Amino acid sequence: MSDVLLVSLGSTGGLRRAAAALAGAMRRGGASVTVTQAARPRELRTRAPTALAWAGAARTAARAALAAGRPRAVLYSTTTAALLWPLPGAVRFDAPSAGNRPGRHGLWQRPLERRRLRTAPLLVPWAPGGLAEVAGPRSDAVVVPVPVEPSGPGVGPAERDIAAITYATNPVKKGLDRVLAAWAEGRREGEELMVVGAAVPADTPGVRATGFLAPDEYRALVRRARVYVCAPRREDFGLAQLEALADGCALVTTTAPGPYAALAPARELDERLVVPDLPRVAAPDATPARSPADPLAVALRTALDDPRAGYRERAAALLGAYRPAAVDRVVADELLPVLLA
Repeated sequence: MSDVLLVSLGSTGGLRRAAAALAGAMRRGGASVTVTQAARPRELRTRAPTALAWAGAARTAARAALAAGRPRAVLYSTTTAALLWPLPGAVRFDAPSAGNRPGRHGLWQRPLERRRLRTAPLLVPWAPGGLAEVAGPRSDAVVVPVPVEPSGPGVGPAERDIAAITYATNPVKKGLDRVLAAWAEGRREGEELMVVGAAVPADTPGVRATGFLAPDEYRALVRRARVYVCAPRREDFGLAQLEALADGCALVTTTAPGPYAALAPARELDERLVVPDLPRVAAPDATPARSPADPLAVALRTALDDPRAGYRERAAALLGAYRPAAVDRVVADELLPVLLA
């Protein structure tokens, strides 16, 4: 019998990595952990039925694991995994449906989620901003970040042969259209934007799409890039942005609603690279044709042409709370004593 049963939704690569990292931290903290993952359901066209299918898959996985033995504690990784739980447990999440499932997309999830977050023995958000989005009464909480560290040896500016990179597996949410518009306006001849996880028209000047990449392949590209650029319409955490900072990229971003843990360090590192999330501003008549008017394009050019001294070193210091050793201390000293009480 394990101390903890971790029920992982695993619907995205980021969620799978986050669940695996948490399981590892709990094991290093002295707990025995069994991980069970929901089987991917068939593809559905709209978000609410898709969430129901994933919640059902998580319930099936949890029931099978519980039949093999009752753990001291159950921890559901994401609120969706907890919606149809067969046994109450702690809930791990980046953001609640109250924040990221507006309107009809969260019609059935939001009221059920409120009950789960009220009755769960413990909440384990990725960041304080995720906890702040929990509406109404809630359980006690321990904030446990997802660990972030450099993916390989550091490289110097001369070795960064990619001007900019963006990760856009959800193109609308990640604002890929806005990134491409800013890049079209602000790029210079010979500069290239790498788009990972989404398709773009083949004839888009200065843009190369890679499709989906394995995590190691993706991070290898990030280490070659000078700038990570994004324009999210909402950001639940910003793991890709934090990873880019860890790998030495300058972060160019718009502000966005949501927990967006990467936004605070981005502002502290260079406020010129953080653009208010406003509609595109048209260039006045007096503006030369080659002078970018899109604020995101301006920020991109600033990052490429006038990087702030010491940016990478200060980024490494600011990310100290996300390093695996720091997260391990939170898990051992704060999470496990409450989870296993």
